[in-house]
Amino acid sequence: MSRSRDRLQVIQNALTSHHDTKPDPVDSFMLPDGQRVEIIQSQPEPAILSGADSRIPEAQICVGGDHVCTYRALDRTAALILSAVGTPHELTATHVPSYPVLEIRAPSAGETLQADLHITVPDLWAIIYALFVRHREQETIPIVFSHEVGNHMKLRSHVLYTGLGRIALSSHGSQEDLFLSRAAFWQGASTHGYHGCGWLPPSSSLTHHAATPFPSVHSFTRTPIVITAHPLRPPKPVPGEVLYRRYCPTVKQVLEFTYFDIGADDQVSPHLEAFHRWQNDERVAKAWNERGTLEQHKRYVKDILNDPAVLPIILSWDGELMGYSEFVYVKENHVATFVPDGARDWDRGYHILVGEERFRGWERAQAWQRSIIHYLFLADPRTERVMAEPNAQNPAMLQVSLDATMHIATLFDFPYKRSALTFVPRERFFKMDVL
Repeated sequence: MSRSRDRLQVIQNALTSHHDTKPDPVDSFMLPDGQRVEIIQSQPEPAILSGADSRIPEAQICVGGDHVCTYRALDRTAALILSAVGTPHELTATHVPSYPVLEIRAPSAGETLQADLHITVPDLWAIIYALFVRHREQETIPIVFSHEVGNHMKLRSHVLYTGLGRIALSSHGSQEDLFLSRAAFWQGASTHGYHGCGWLPPSSSLTHHAATPFPSVHSFTRTPIVITAHPLRPPKPVPGEVLYRRYCPTVKQVLEFTYFDIGADDQVSPHLEAFHRWQNDERVAKAWNERGTLEQHKRYVKDILNDPAVLPIILSWDGELMGYSEFVYVKENHVATFVPDGARDWDRGYHILVGEERFRGWERAQAWQRSIIHYLFLADPRTERVMAEPNAQNPAMLQVSLDATMHIATLFDFPYKRSALTFVPRERFFKMDVL
């Protein structure tokens, strides 16, 4: 019983510990398209806003060196009341967080012609990204667009129609306020079809499946270890195609997922060379047990490339190769047998090795673990669960998983190891503050 309590305490700590200490504010970061975003604290000019309180500090947001907006906190707060609306608790629901309302103003207000005071949709997405990076402890960010923004009504409609934000249900709140949703933002709202700044590059073949999901068509797999019906899976990406890109503030580097490029038959591609070297590293071989010749590793990768249910991925930090992962559809994977309530059609899972010693470490592990989960949820909106099966005797990996809001669903035995089956549902991942 005490061991069970200890495990529950570990899970509770993992889900709440990131709120115990407030991280240092982020002043700059990189968008997935390579543009740098800077948040610059400033004081407003007293003459800029008629009737405004010039004592309220402002912040400027710059994208690629261009000033795209100024924002400031108004002297009121707002809370997104939902379930209490229409009950006696509607005006007393103090358990719902109330946050300062931020006013979004046009770039260089008071310094440019009125006709130029517009904010583009790509810049708006970057602005909202900056707000959630800066106010990352908030579930929602209440905002209003200043009427001096020439296209403020268009921007308001964009936020509402893409699901980035919503208005209050309660009639006691201001209908001008828009509550930006952290969960909606990290799920890719306002990316596909609107601009090329999202975490799934616009050139990626899988970006199209995220915007318009691949149709659900019956298919079947029969192998020596799997017999199952399942949906037809999308065609594989192009070799060397970048599938995901995200700047990770904790390590101040860009993490990329690239589809494995095995190269020509008479060549050894950089991906294959790294994979061969990593698999023959003693540390990696203990976990993967795939030590072998270059030819053996080439055959291994070719088999994976030919498997419709597996994406072989090379991970890199700022362009430097760091590790290898396999993103799988669980239903066609041998782990499906051990899923307590059965594998679902769109469940995803992953296996990973960190090949380069210099890219090991707690902060990097947290960054790539959460990014993998993020990508797998972004790749198809029908994916409701992501799971993994780390060695049950690897406490560091289990702790990283718990810190990413996963939980241990069960323990089970493969012929070669005891595994912990770790789960994370979509709602929990995006509701918790882990990206």
